[in-house]
Amino acid sequence: MAAAGGKHWVMLAAGSKKWDNYRHQADVCHAYQIMHQNGIPDSQIVVMMYDDIAYNDKNPYPGKIINKPNGWNVYQKVPKDYTGQDVTPENFLAVLRGDERAVRKNGPKKVIASGGNDTIFIYLSDHGGPGVFCFPNSPLYASDLIATIKQMAADRMFSKMVIYLEACYSGSMFTQLPSYIHVYAVTAANPIESSYACFFDPVRKTYLSNEFSAVWMHHNEKCDLNKATFQDQFGYLQKKKCHSHFCWFGDMSVGQCPISEVLKNTPQKPPQIIKARKLRLTDLTPTHEVPFTILKHRIATETDAGKRQSLIRKQESLYQARAKIERTVQAIKHRFPAGADEDEVDGDYSTSIDLQEFKTVAEHFRTTCFDWHVEEFEIALFHMHVFARLCARGVEAERIKEAITTVGESSNV
Repeated sequence: MAAAGGKHWVMLAAGSKKWDNYRHQADVCHAYQIMHQNGIPDSQIVVMMYDDIAYNDKNPYPGKIINKPNGWNVYQKVPKDYTGQDVTPENFLAVLRGDERAVRKNGPKKVIASGGNDTIFIYLSDHGGPGVFCFPNSPLYASDLIATIKQMAADRMFSKMVIYLEACYSGSMFTQLPSYIHVYAVTAANPIESSYACFFDPVRKTYLSNEFSAVWMHHNEKCDLNKATFQDQFGYLQKKKCHSHFCWFGDMSVGQCPISEVLKNTPQKPPQIIKARKLRLTDLTPTHEVPFTILKHRIATETDAGKRQSLIRKQESLYQARAKIERTVQAIKHRFPAGADEDEVDGDYSTSIDLQEFKTVAEHFRTTCFDWHVEEFEIALFHMHVFARLCARGVEAERIKEAITTVGESSNV
């Protein structure tokens, strides 16, 4: 349990919107049900999600969201603390540090009002890139997340913090997390790889979950939280994983604590939650291939000729956008000829870059060339590793920005 007299706080955030990203909000809704089942009161749980899935026109079961095949409705009774345009990285960080005045929102402003004896669990699910986690319209950068966590530790806002992050390249968000501030983080992928979607639903025509999230939630529902530690759960993750490499960062002493110390364990036992069955992951798909896979299925199953042709045009547009992004990034990269030592940063380069410098470069690329929050440019996130490697090689941010501007203004890419 939390330290004597301490509370258990939970922050859950889905950073995406639109039907094709169904799985991220489904993940967060499922996580809420687990926290609620564990006995954590809603007053200590903050939920951020765009909330455009349950009653989406494409939802064949209005008001219902599931997170696994034939699953139960995880949307029921989920708090709507921050929805729509209120789901921003600025609000996320303000809520996390308990800064109600900094929250930009009409109506109630629920925040993590934690103290030195309290624990905090954070779970985020969305797209990501090197040093980047996406929110619907703007990104959260590793530099800002790490700075906030450090300040919270200095201000004695928690006794222990655990962070689970579902996103591609999610390991890159924590390679510079200190090991001495009682924070333990687990990620869906290492700093240089994609994460994976799972459970494609042929009726809903989208993916229901993600590999990492499906596994850790399954373990939470099947294990004894008073006995199993977070490190035990990480071992389970490693045993069950199929593709991406789950990673842990930070303070191992927190990882060795029983899960109930952070997630509580006084079950409510609502009738909808049943004993977790054996987990079998299906339809594992790299995140950057998800839009193409979904479109391919929709084209194959669409019976209306006009609608089918419209989907084919959308598919062609996505392929064209992907090709243009690749040409643009390569043109920028070629302005910085590699030396013989380039291979030295081909592995995990994330520990050697200045996070603030990288943020400056990435934001310039996003605002000058391709805003990855626009659906057709989403794949631009997966090319951020090029700029991260340039930063790791010691190339000055201003030089990279100049190259981005020059190439971005060219009509020849």
